[in-house]
Amino acid sequence: MTRFALTVEFDGRPFMGWQRQKHGPSVQAALEAAVLKMTGEAVAVQAAGRTDAGVHGIAMRAHVDIEKPLAAFRLMEGLNALVKPAPVSVLACEVVDDDWHARFSCIGRSYEYRIVNRRAPLSFEAGLAWQVPQPLDAEAMAEAARALVGRHDFTTFRSAHCQADSPMRTLDRLDVVRAGERLFVYAAARSFLHHQVRSMVGCLALVGMGRWAVGDVADALAAKDRAMLGLNAPPDGLFFVAAVYP
Repeated sequence: MTRFALTVEFDGRPFMGWQRQKHGPSVQAALEAAVLKMTGEAVAVQAAGRTDAGVHGIAMRAHVDIEKPLAAFRLMEGLNALVKPAPVSVLACEVVDDDWHARFSCIGRSYEYRIVNRRAPLSFEAGLAWQVPQPLDAEAMAEAARALVGRHDFTTFRSAHCQADSPMRTLDRLDVVRAGERLFVYAAARSFLHHQVRSMVGCLALVGMGRWAVGDVADALAAKDRAMLGLNAPPDGLFFVAAVYP
């Protein structure tokens, strides 16, 4: 048996998320079906992160164990041919040690959230960014974001359905950058809670709109109460961009 590491790109719009679901299509199921067609093997494709419905991946890392002798390049080419028409692409494939695990070996994860700040509706980016028509103050958002960096109890920014044992997380980066009518929020941590990035972005957007003061984000964090969350941003603009390994 050979363990292969995959780098996967996907458009999350038609999927219920990465993880296999009984009630709809998933990225994991699409890749596993492609492996089955290619090798006849029923496998589990494990990923560094389990993205929600509508969330996208630029470079999700995953692994799969294959019994059939295959070269990494051939596996990549075969998966890209057989996963169609699902909007999934395997960008890279390599053989790794048997103890390498896409999820448990990962020591860092990064997300990017894209906002288009204009009144006109999105044509090309519908479902790939959050359109916010109200003017956003990116500098105020960046100032508010600084209160969230570090190790905190992120209960306020955690979904009620989150299955993590603890709400404690160390946020290594939360930056807000404007480029014309677009705003980008960059988040990095060893791991994130369910809906954490979207919850943080939603509250930062309230600051940008002027509906929250800069200090309200720190107050929401200190409250450790999901009821204090101002806004959960939609999944459209969220992209998993990188997984870090030792």
